[in-house]
Amino acid sequence: MGLPARIPPAKTSRVSGKNIVYFDLETQRSFGDVGGYANKGKMGVSVAVTYSTARGGYQIYTESEMDQLGNELVRADLVVGWNHVQFDYPVLQPYIFPTLGEQTINLDMMLDLEARLGFRLKLDSVAAATLGTGKTADGLDALRWWQEHKKTGAFAPLRRIAEYCAYDVKVTKCVHEYALEHGLLKYDDRSGNVAEIAVDWK
Repeated sequence: MGLPARIPPAKTSRVSGKNIVYFDLETQRSFGDVGGYANKGKMGVSVAVTYSTARGGYQIYTESEMDQLGNELVRADLVVGWNHVQFDYPVLQPYIFPTLGEQTINLDMMLDLEARLGFRLKLDSVAAATLGTGKTADGLDALRWWQEHKKTGAFAPLRRIAEYCAYDVKVTKCVHEYALEHGLLKYDDRSGNVAEIAVDWK
């Protein structure tokens, strides 16, 4: 499966000499389908996407390619994501070794910001305030597309999931690069105002 056409090539990371892997995945089932947050390992992966600064491009993984995904994450100098340590890694556990979080070097931007602010931010909130852009869809759309794919066997819904996931990876990368360059991120402070938070991820 090739890179979705609407995702333009991303620029090379400003952190030279490191293979930074930006990562996100979409699930087959919702929390409601599996009986709640504690059962993340039952949600299944529909599509996962990475961007490697060493490769200089995106890689899309289907459910049958989770071993290759795990190998890329373990080899990375740094894995950057948004709530990937507490969500994506547990979702991956049935497919690959359960200690993925211990075998990877991670920057979970959401968890780092939560530790600084005392509450959790959505990627969309930070991206909209910092970059002036946000998500193109939401997780419910991805779940609906997966059901359509399973029901019909059509490729188009799977491609929509890959495109949505790849765009989230692109946004994650752009947010991280902005933080590296400016030493701060902006976010909606939940009262309608844009606030700034200093970060030291260099």
